[in-house]
Amino acid sequence: MNAPVRHDEPDLGAVDVVTFGCRLNTIESEAIRRAATSAGHRDVVVFNTCAVTNEAVRQARQAIRRTRRERPGAEIVVTGCAAQIDSAAFAAMPEVSRIIGNGDKTKPATWRALDFGVSDTAKARVNDIMALPETAHHFVAGSGIDAIEGHTRAFVEIQNGCDHRCTFCIIPYGRGPSRSAPMGDVVEQIRRLTGNGYREAVLTGVDITSYGDDLPGKPSLGRLVQHILRHVPDLERLRLSSIDCIEADATLLDVIASDKRFMPHLHLSLQAGDDMILKRMKRRHLRDDAIRFCADIKAARPDMVFGCDIIAGFPTETEAMFQHSLDLVDDCGLTHLHVFPFSPRPGTPAARMPPVDGTLIRERAARLRAKGEERLRLHLDSQVGRTVNVLGERGGIGRTEDFTPVRIGEAARGKIVAAKITGHDGAALLV
Repeated sequence: MNAPVRHDEPDLGAVDVVTFGCRLNTIESEAIRRAATSAGHRDVVVFNTCAVTNEAVRQARQAIRRTRRERPGAEIVVTGCAAQIDSAAFAAMPEVSRIIGNGDKTKPATWRALDFGVSDTAKARVNDIMALPETAHHFVAGSGIDAIEGHTRAFVEIQNGCDHRCTFCIIPYGRGPSRSAPMGDVVEQIRRLTGNGYREAVLTGVDITSYGDDLPGKPSLGRLVQHILRHVPDLERLRLSSIDCIEADATLLDVIASDKRFMPHLHLSLQAGDDMILKRMKRRHLRDDAIRFCADIKAARPDMVFGCDIIAGFPTETEAMFQHSLDLVDDCGLTHLHVFPFSPRPGTPAARMPPVDGTLIRERAARLRAKGEERLRLHLDSQVGRTVNVLGERGGIGRTEDFTPVRIGEAARGKIVAAKITGHDGAALLV
């Protein structure tokens, strides 16, 4: 689960894409931009939405209304998880011209067939995502996604969809069943990206530790990572997006311990630190599983840094249960926290469970964030005086190997530079 983040601002031009949510949406937005532009569309704004929280949906609707006021002549297309799950709500917005489901949004044929001039054309083109049998169009080797505008790290979609049913999560209904890209296609795409100057690749998806379950021979995520590092020797840095610790396979753990091109940072989908809450969430791990995983990884790779997703105020959560989640931050040695106040999503089992008071949810989320800030400051303190390798990104920010942000300046963008750390500002390292 990822925080709703607006990655791109709409600018006047042929096709503008406003992206909310996860890294997967970032990749898909680039495919949308290219497909719509190639189809000859002009003055179109596409909103690639997120449904992970009610706030993400609210932000998307607000941005759509603002764009209509600022660009009254533009055609507005809405796609993404929120549009897939509740297309009727977006169709009811007078600002919206068309709605495209997740299964069709990246296909060039979708954009070639899109005609804004036909008044009686149905607004929504949203198919049954659960019936989607194949991987997304832009998985396919040769699809042309060899660069993502504005990014110095390459995000590579290896998997989409989810077969699990966590009680708080609506995303499977926006993404459909788990579908994996063949290993050879992933390797070929990373080889092209590396040849185009990318120094780092990030493997991403909805549930990447389920990678390969639908492929012949059922290759694991670890086997894919091993394959990439073996067959793309010019790739300098490889990362994973969020993973489920309970599903990490033995080959992946071996690669993490043995290959320094695998970056020492893992973002874990933990969600809670209390066993009863984890069971009510229908998670597949318990508290001790998470603690043991982090301890084992740290023993094999002492420079490893952990981040996590964690929810405050899940239904039925008592103060004692919340304290277990708070304690988990120290028990697992977590550094980079994504904290989510519980947000009931209509249609999920958790939305029907006895809720925690909203004021208490916000207070617990604030305590978790404060704990995360404390842990981050300790980590930043430990880096002062060290010389670290930093990949420069846009906005003058770079990332160390363990994903710590560094204020390094625009001159380093797209380069890996050795930097002496002189201090920090509580949020990022300084050089």
